[in-house]
Amino acid sequence: MTTTELHHHRHCVYLINLHIVFVTKYRKKVITNDILKDLENIFSRLCINAKSSLVEFNGESDHVHLLVDISPDIAPAKLVNTLKTISSRMIRKKYADYLRPFYWKPVFWTGAYFVTSTGGAPLETLKLYIHNQDTPE
Repeated sequence: MTTTELHHHRHCVYLINLHIVFVTKYRKKVITNDILKDLENIFSRLCINAKSSLVEFNGESDHVHLLVDISPDIAPAKLVNTLKTISSRMIRKKYADYLRPFYWKPVFWTGAYFVTSTGGAPLETLKLYIHNQDTPE
């Protein structure tokens, strides 16, 4: 699925892409190449279960970036909560011995996250378009 493909759902046509960033707890540099690959697989499966799709994914040793094509009937905060909670649990279970020196509590991600909508026209263009509508007399 591409990020410019329009979707049809009940009585709407939509294209909603979110850029999401998760940061490791205490910004610890614990993400290895193997963990990054596992995270991509986990996020991809979780997105499908949430009527969404993982369009792009990558990261560094202390954070990851996700580009997600999301359905309008899914709340972004709910999707983020699901992605963070389940991925944290699965990574902590699989890499328990490796992560033990870094985290004494059962954590992987920091409590915060970043999310923004992406694509479409720039805000200034949209503002101008809305402003220039033929206002009824």
